[in-house]
Amino acid sequence: MSISPHKTAIRRFELSRPLKLALQDGLLRQDFSLFDYGCGLGDDLNILESMNFKCSGWDPAHRQDSEKVAAEVVNLGYVINVIEKVQDRVSVLSEAFQLSSKVLVVSAMLDVKSNLATNFRMHGDGYVTSRGTFQKLYEQAELKDFIISTLNQEAFPAAPGIFYVFRDEALKEEFLQNKITKHIHFKRREPLTLIEKYASEKELLEKFLDRMCELGRIPTEEEFSLSTEIKSRIGSLKKAYSIVNSFFPDNLISDCQRRREEDLLVYLALINFRKIPALKNLSLSLKNDMKIFFGNYKDARERGKELLFQAGNPELIASACRKSKIGKLLPEDLYIHKEYVDHLSPILRVYVGCGNAFIGDIEEANIIKIHMNSGKISYLEYEDFDDNPHPRLLKTTTVMFKELRMKEIDFSERENPPILHRKETLVAEDYPHYEKFKKLTEDEEKAGLLDHASGIGFRLNWEKRLQEMGYTFSGHDLVPLK
Repeated sequence: MSISPHKTAIRRFELSRPLKLALQDGLLRQDFSLFDYGCGLGDDLNILESMNFKCSGWDPAHRQDSEKVAAEVVNLGYVINVIEKVQDRVSVLSEAFQLSSKVLVVSAMLDVKSNLATNFRMHGDGYVTSRGTFQKLYEQAELKDFIISTLNQEAFPAAPGIFYVFRDEALKEEFLQNKITKHIHFKRREPLTLIEKYASEKELLEKFLDRMCELGRIPTEEEFSLSTEIKSRIGSLKKAYSIVNSFFPDNLISDCQRRREEDLLVYLALINFRKIPALKNLSLSLKNDMKIFFGNYKDARERGKELLFQAGNPELIASACRKSKIGKLLPEDLYIHKEYVDHLSPILRVYVGCGNAFIGDIEEANIIKIHMNSGKISYLEYEDFDDNPHPRLLKTTTVMFKELRMKEIDFSERENPPILHRKETLVAEDYPHYEKFKKLTEDEEKAGLLDHASGIGFRLNWEKRLQEMGYTFSGHDLVPLK
């Protein structure tokens, strides 16, 4: 007969009965360590960890790689009743007792009517369930006798099917005295939070969060490959969303929603430069986006067209540039690294997108220059942006929206081309060389080099300034001249 012991593990959303009693009886304390021998899916451990208990566990099916460690309190919760061979039960009970330094909590299912399912089949000294698991159902006295005969120790009943076996005599006497002198009421914990209830599902919920951040909303069942697991283990996608809001900062999810809506608005604004696709030709996710974020496709397109018109207003563009949290702001222009255009506000992203719609992608360009008042956008190519502390400008390509034409200027042969300073202002803090760029600027400021009145924005002027002040460079390090 095939036996599947691993199937006996059950999901718990509150502490198991034996550990509740150990808490109530003052045997499980925060200054005691706990080892859960045969911890199953580990729900007891998750709950106790959330209550700041020191605990660990091992299970032959679900935590095989964990170590069996000694602890003040060892819980052998409903383990011996699922072991098929008597000699194996004796071995496990003995080992668990040896790991405890103060008390062992032993529990097993009892031979009562509620535990005797009609589809149980006799097997050895127990039964096999319809799930293929083995259960040895004890009488209360039979369980006590088994513990005593195996460990040669007294076993004190805590409740039907639950016994304490003490190794610490002082703790035993304290327990027995308390039982006589007063009744200890179990102080109920506050209702478990969503985090406590679903801590064991964190990995699944993280995948759900990743997908939700991609979409900026709750995915439909068709849009999330693990929807079946979510429904079976948590209940529904909406319920998973409420749990994720407890697990993770609200602003993370709301930021993803805001960012996705902005992306869609930019998309909707820029589709006006081509034949507008019919709703039926959109992907499933885009169809859902239009309905969830905007109500319907018609309203969504109107929102996009409105944003496009705003991008044609110089006053709104200038205001957006001045408010931008990224980029190098000068009196008339905003400069930003090409890789960070999508960090700009939607109106500026559409403005840059209009230039791209006209000119396409200029692969060599690494800096975008937004002209705030003149209706232009320029694509700048700087030489060795990452490696040169002050790279020279090689070429600019400018799109003039009013005239609908472009202009190129080649600086590569010029003796005194423009150069860059303060490169860290053009990128975000996650740029690989951000700290290196920032430190260089700080060192140059301390050295008094960044006096723009001396024309340091051009290579020859900058080299003269360095010579006068007595500095040169080694990579991005400012070095005094010998």
